[in-house]
Amino acid sequence: MRVMFLLNLIGRYTLNFSARIGGFFLFILEIFKSLFSRQFFLKEVLKQCAEIGYYSLPVIGLTALFTGAVLALQTYLGFSRLSAEGAVASVVAISITRELGPVLGGLMLTGRISSSIASELSSMKISDQVNALYTLGVDPIKYLVIPRVIAGMLMTPLLILVADSIGIMGGCIVATQKLGFSTLSYIEDTYSFIQMSDVISGLIKAVIFGAILTSMGCYCGMNALGGAKSVGNATISAVVNSSMLILLFNYITTALMF
Repeated sequence: MRVMFLLNLIGRYTLNFSARIGGFFLFILEIFKSLFSRQFFLKEVLKQCAEIGYYSLPVIGLTALFTGAVLALQTYLGFSRLSAEGAVASVVAISITRELGPVLGGLMLTGRISSSIASELSSMKISDQVNALYTLGVDPIKYLVIPRVIAGMLMTPLLILVADSIGIMGGCIVATQKLGFSTLSYIEDTYSFIQMSDVISGLIKAVIFGAILTSMGCYCGMNALGGAKSVGNATISAVVNSSMLILLFNYITTALMF
């Protein structure tokens, strides 16, 4: 009996997981199909650009600043044991631009943007506002989803570019004020080591992460069922699933660009 119960439980969760994955990919296909339609809500795109981009600057900036500062301290601690303290600037720069900037920025945006989108759209879904759009002849995918996905893909790389600059600056401040580095030599080491490909690889990841966190937030919000509890469930699912997909696609993109 216990074996049958266990197999039944595993099978149920496997089927539910497969159904969610399949539903999400069908949702992505619907988004791609709607992107090439003639109906385009520019005002909504600009509104979402301000929401995702401008209002996310404080959290992205603080995250990048303290990440660069801590990275400089930890790198110096490890490299001092190898008498390679001079490599601190180069390691901080490449770590921020290629990995820490896009990944931590994407995760922070997931907590702020993906959860916000999921809660907003799920509230609209359970209060029949989404169905009201159908009665008005407006496709909810084109009006609610597409502007958010486009804004996420546009604003996330800009935010990550800002995060890269602030993160490198945070490492520079700690290295020069606490670790005794020369400001001029630190900046020269950073510019001499970092390459444009490092920055571009991080921005490519940022575009993918922006698409993931916005589309997942929209998917969880648009598929919410039930009462007020479904709003919380949709928000949790959006944050968890977006975070896992960001980490997964971070490895995939890193392996492809390695």
